[in-house]
Amino acid sequence: MSDIALNMSDAWPEGGDEPAVTPPVAPDNAPAPEPAAEAPVEPPSETILAETEHAPTPPTEVIYRHTRVVRLTHWINLICVTMLLLSGLQIFNAHPMLYWGKYGADADTPFISLGAIYDAHHTLKGVTKIGPVKLHTTGLFGVSGGEIRGYPKWLTLPASRDLADGRRWHFFMAWIFAANGLIYLISNAINGHFKRDLAPTGEQLKPRNIWRDIVDHAQLKHPVGEEAKRYNVLQKLAYLGVILLLVLMVLTGLTMSPGFDAFAPGLLWLFGGRQSARTIHWICANLIVLFVLVHVIEVFIAGVFNEIGSMITGRYRIKTGAGH
Repeated sequence: MSDIALNMSDAWPEGGDEPAVTPPVAPDNAPAPEPAAEAPVEPPSETILAETEHAPTPPTEVIYRHTRVVRLTHWINLICVTMLLLSGLQIFNAHPMLYWGKYGADADTPFISLGAIYDAHHTLKGVTKIGPVKLHTTGLFGVSGGEIRGYPKWLTLPASRDLADGRRWHFFMAWIFAANGLIYLISNAINGHFKRDLAPTGEQLKPRNIWRDIVDHAQLKHPVGEEAKRYNVLQKLAYLGVILLLVLMVLTGLTMSPGFDAFAPGLLWLFGGRQSARTIHWICANLIVLFVLVHVIEVFIAGVFNEIGSMITGRYRIKTGAGH
């Protein structure tokens, strides 16, 4: 320690200030210092790339959704309703006018008609009348292909004007449709499908829940997890509504038959006559077409392969993760 103190005292005089240290100055001709080398950036590992490219799929669960009876009657219904619609439009074209509470004679004024007029240039124009409202519907209703007919030939069975064959197709498919519907109603009443799956609960019928389902459908949101295992209130009301429409189709169709009226004359009183029954029959058919269009759109939005596959195999895949 004494040697260190001695050396320190020799370097700095007692009471003097510490001398300033002058940094070394590089000569003018000295080369400029090289910049520090950057550390090499390693590429992302294959593991990280794989995790990024293959994001984990949400967990799913497969449930048994549709029984054999539901699946079988569904596809038979699809064939029957399609054939009935096309042949029914052929029959409608024989007299494309609708009445309510009247006989439907030539002197009666229809409240709905698919007709045609000649304009000032003697050209045929299709005109659809709904009460006092007149709509020009050339090419679709009234006139198509230069021919006066209620519905165009691509919407009728057969395509050509043939009332006899249209009636044969219609009545043949109607009895298959009625028998198929009877099997569906009886079997699903026995196995509890209506009460278990289609009857809305009191909670579902509350206005706030109905409104929430309307908003979810408008935003194309679909339930996941436990909610996806059962129909929401809009689905239940739609399915029950279309069942009611199909029953009305059968009853109003039978009412238009004079032979069946002799067996069940009360149907004429129930529907206000054959012409009123015919009008209800036509309205129900249009509402069923509207239901089918919305139904098909929803199938594609929800996943066409999963939805159609479940109606073939009965098995339905649902997402169990959170969110819609």
